[in-house]
Amino acid sequence: MTSSEENRAGFLAIELDGAGYENLAAAVLAAESAGFHVATFKDTPEAGRANALQRAAFAGPVTRTIAVVPEVDTVYTEPFHVSTQLASLDYVSGGRAGWIVTAAESPEAAAAVGRSFVQGGALTQEAAASIEVSRRLWDSWEDDAVIRDVATGRYIDVDKLHYADFETPADFTGPAYSVKGPSIIPRPLQGQLPVLAAASLVGEGLVPAEAVDAVLVTAPTPELLSAEIRDVRARLGASVAVVAELDVVLDARGQAAESRVVTSRQSGLARFVGSAAGLTELLDSLLQEADGVRLHPADLSVELDELSRVVLPELRRRGSLRAPLQDGTFRELLGLAPAENRYATTASGSGK
Repeated sequence: MTSSEENRAGFLAIELDGAGYENLAAAVLAAESAGFHVATFKDTPEAGRANALQRAAFAGPVTRTIAVVPEVDTVYTEPFHVSTQLASLDYVSGGRAGWIVTAAESPEAAAAVGRSFVQGGALTQEAAASIEVSRRLWDSWEDDAVIRDVATGRYIDVDKLHYADFETPADFTGPAYSVKGPSIIPRPLQGQLPVLAAASLVGEGLVPAEAVDAVLVTAPTPELLSAEIRDVRARLGASVAVVAELDVVLDARGQAAESRVVTSRQSGLARFVGSAAGLTELLDSLLQEADGVRLHPADLSVELDELSRVVLPELRRRGSLRAPLQDGTFRELLGLAPAENRYATTASGSGK
């Protein structure tokens, strides 16, 4: 594959929601071995179950190439905690961490933390504020702030730590708050973790497009995904990567896909039901439009076997799928430039 063809090739992500602690290591290693570029972790609150960020932190140290990207709530989780925990994830994964921003209506989550229920436009305000706080805190340590100067007994150059100085805007619907900073841990390995959000959360009057690095695009059916991808690109511009969302149910182990469909499962995503060969054709087409596709397997162990044995090898043969990055970062996978620090005296950019 030539370098120009590699640049056009897309990437594949896989949702590992079906993997618990008991089989998470095996699942993420199988996904990495198959050639998936990104493993994502859905944050579905369940009693006794580790949250998405904890599962991603468990997966990070056992893998080498696959990015680990959890969903983390922006409404009922303190932004300072979000920022520091994600920065820690970037360290334990060696610079392969990302963040899927969520901002859902959840009376249960509101009750759990003792705050008012957030809905409507207030959700996007909370999301935008949480992203901005996190980005400022990630920049609050310059890359060379840790000096470990034994002669003077200094571990940190305090001149290279900065206040985030964030305050919610005047029109903020929820309780106003401020974050002074700096962060309690050094700047992440990537400088700025890639931030992803549903396309429906991003745009004019919502979370600003410049606040995110990629959007997740949904459509009612697989046939409508390509058109939706084009619409989102036209609306948000070329600076934001586009990732298509797809539920997958495959013919496998002697069972037709149709017989394996769980009719009660309503994810709101386009769903492909059929053969591995048919899915290969669809993904080949989608990867001509989108930067990547995230697959949501009906049964992780069943679908992953078909995906690794048939689908990914054929997509690589066709040149539609890029090779995994060896010792690379998630930013590099998305084609993002090194993140400048907004507070450093030499910085000239926004720090995204």
